[in-house]
Amino acid sequence: MKAVIQRVTSASVTVEGEVGGQIGQGILILLGVEKGDAEPQADWLVEKICGLRIFSDDAGKMNLSAQDIGGSLLVVSQFTLAGNCTKGKRPSFDTAAPADEGKRLYEYFVSAVKQTGVPVETGIFQADMQVSLVNDGPVTFILEK
Repeated sequence: MKAVIQRVTSASVTVEGEVGGQIGQGILILLGVEKGDAEPQADWLVEKICGLRIFSDDAGKMNLSAQDIGGSLLVVSQFTLAGNCTKGKRPSFDTAAPADEGKRLYEYFVSAVKQTGVPVETGIFQADMQVSLVNDGPVTFILEK
């Protein structure tokens, strides 16, 4: 399971011209599910992301988590994170989880975030989405489990 996370001052996802999920200060999570991924990977990512100290404290040091600042998460499924670009000019998606398994783990991940008490918004699984964000910093991390 892979996640690209970005510290944002705001982020939103639009599907067919309609704004779906949107957040203010918090973390945009692009989540990719691969073959062999299961609940333990999702649980690890949820715990890591919700507690990751990437927000500045009064001294300007990254010392606060999304939970600490009352931030929100926007979770967007990102199939292309499973893309392998090492051979040729066209990405291979052989390692991506099948759609039904990817959706199940994506929904599990979102449910696990909700259980932490951190507010969460989502995109729509398998939809053509437009994601807008204001990356704060910029601060971007890649997490893989």
